[in-house]
Amino acid sequence: MPPSCPGCSPTTLLFACRQMGAHGLEDASAAHAFLIALGKDFRRPLVLLRTLMMELSAAATRPIRIAPWCCCRMTGSEAALIDVLGRSLSNEHAAHLLLADMLGVRHAGGPLATATALAIAIADQGMPIGG
Repeated sequence: MPPSCPGCSPTTLLFACRQMGAHGLEDASAAHAFLIALGKDFRRPLVLLRTLMMELSAAATRPIRIAPWCCCRMTGSEAALIDVLGRSLSNEHAAHLLLADMLGVRHAGGPLATATALAIAIADQGMPIGG
C-alpha cells in the first residue's frame, strides 16, 4: 500500500522505485502513489523517475539491490539513491560520487542530470527532498 500522507516524501519515492523495479516502469501503483502525493502535477516527476530508473538500469555494472515494497528497511542502494536525490541540488560533487559508487562506474553524469531534474521537479511542488 502506498504512503497515504500528502507530499512527495522519500517514502513515496522509495515505494515508486520498488514498484517500478519489481513490476516495470509503467507500474500503476507507482503512478497512483505519485498522483496521491503530488496531485494534478504528478506527471513530470513520474516521467523523470521512470527515466532515472531506466538510466540507472542501463548504466549499472553491478546489481542495484531493491527490497519488496513492504520492507521497513532500505537497502544500501536505495539509501544511496535517496541520498543522491537529496544532495543533487546542494552538493553535486557528493551526489555524483555516491551515484557513481552505487552504479560501479567512474562517470555518472547522465543519471545524475536526471536525478537533479527529478529533485527540481519535486522541489517545484514545494516539497524538496532535503539534503
